[in-house]
Amino acid sequence: MPKSELTKAIIDATREALNAEGPVPLHVPFLNGSEARCLGEAVESTFVSSVGPFVDRFEAELGSLTGARRVVATSSGTSALQLALRVAGVRRGDEVLVPSLTFVATANAVSYLGAFPHFVDVEETTLGIDPKALRRWLVFASEMTDEGLRNKTTGRMIRALVPMHTFGHPSRIESLCEVAREFSLVVVEDAAESLGSTYKEKHTGTFGLLGAVSFNGNKIVTTGGGGAILTDDDALADRAKHLSTTAKKAHSWEYIHDEIGYNFRMPNINAALGVAQLGQLPDFLSSKRALADKYRAAFDGIDAVSIVTEPTHSRSNYWLQTLRLKEGGAPYLDEILEGLNAAGFGARPVWRPLHTLEIYETASRAPLPVTEKLGRALINLPSSAGLA
Repeated sequence: MPKSELTKAIIDATREALNAEGPVPLHVPFLNGSEARCLGEAVESTFVSSVGPFVDRFEAELGSLTGARRVVATSSGTSALQLALRVAGVRRGDEVLVPSLTFVATANAVSYLGAFPHFVDVEETTLGIDPKALRRWLVFASEMTDEGLRNKTTGRMIRALVPMHTFGHPSRIESLCEVAREFSLVVVEDAAESLGSTYKEKHTGTFGLLGAVSFNGNKIVTTGGGGAILTDDDALADRAKHLSTTAKKAHSWEYIHDEIGYNFRMPNINAALGVAQLGQLPDFLSSKRALADKYRAAFDGIDAVSIVTEPTHSRSNYWLQTLRLKEGGAPYLDEILEGLNAAGFGARPVWRPLHTLEIYETASRAPLPVTEKLGRALINLPSSAGLA
């Protein structure tokens, strides 16, 4: 099929799935619940900063939802991941294994600690880190020492593995945890995009030592800006919460700080929005699943493309609906994106693989053939919960 014909077919299928003409943004929050009431309560209480009952309530409800024993609400998903890595033992000069096919915040959280991202490849079925390719690479590129796993080329210690659940689709997290155990790596999950997603009926973000979730304005549940750490380890949760509040020791009036901490605590007014949003999550999940079905039906007759669906043993939140261009589709990408956006349908490519960015071009990396292939094959389509 010529490029122009394929572009037209994709635009028509998108229009059919959405039953709408443009403009349709990529993803906007759905704020038709009790958001105004909860925000009003927070304002009336005068507790709008990092202390207030909505923060505690949001943490408790998020724990009930995910099954995590402890939750620490933070100012962003990036700060949650940075803080989780710190309390997990990542130190300046360490390396942390991350996918190159991810949002830049995954690698930035590593860099903020003075550590180094070490990029590894993903698999086509889940879009997450490939456990088999990871193990092959570690056998080749690393060696076990008395201090732990060492990169044979850089001499730096490889301290942690950060699986990311791409667009809400769970990675093969059990297998990744097995590889991590074999090589004495700590697992910190980047579950920023996967609230409501499960692998074998266990919530993402709860398989590793810690997990990080995001509630940015474009996520399935939003607090405007915010994130959270999930963990079952009480000591790590206590330390993360302490560090997130500038490491200030409890005292009636004194300002005593025993570590270099961060101003990373989620404000009460953001948590109020989050409490209202969490109550609607089951509806959001149903709507996104229904939208995925509509996209699959609309694109079923176009042989050159497919809709990315949840992996085996998983239940995805379908955060961003994703179109995949099949073999040889890379030359079509720019024309398709231009055509969709010109027609009023907010569409974007997958993030540019991080190892191709100037800021990370010298980072350690495994062979990345699947990452580079997918980098020119994936398109996110309008995905807001309200569209279904």
